Amino acid sequence: MTDSAEPAVPEHPTADMDLSVMPDEVWVHDQARLVGVATESGTTDSIAQDYDGTHAKLVILTTRGARTGRYRQTPVVRVEHEGRYAAVASKGGAPTNPAWYHNLLAHPDVVVWDGTERRSYRARRATGAERQEWWDRAVRAWPSYDDYRTKTDRLIPVLVLEPAE
Repeated sequence: MTDSAEPAVPEHPTADMDLSVMPDEVWVHDQARLVGVATESGTTDSIAQDYDGTHAKLVILTTRGARTGRYRQTPVVRVEHEGRYAAVASKGGAPTNPAWYHNLLAHPDVVVWDGTERRSYRARRATGAERQEWWDRAVRAWPSYDDYRTKTDRLIPVLVLEPAE
């Protein structure tokens, strides 16, 4: 008799996982776990990540759902420069963009929670030389982005988050 049960889906990513094929339910579960840890501790400093030899801080984006209008919290790698942030829609190199990317296009106003501070920002898609500049910053913060780039045919979007006035 053979066991036809599917392999167990891990609760959160591990260094040996190919994130480009990670099931959406794992992404959702892990994001909720990280938001819960940050909420309990009161700081995003508590959710810094170590993955494949890289240590990175995370920030939490609060976006409004493109279809539902409901607010969502999503941890992303912290890429900050002179008071602005980048949000890299890599999804580990998956063939599709993460849901939060579509949320930001539909509703570009976002709250960034960094450390203990929460501030309002407005997102816009970076293009050309500006995109490359932010991409290079992102790769310095999280070198795995370069690996993700090789796993997908899409140009991974980079959004610049500028302070709301």
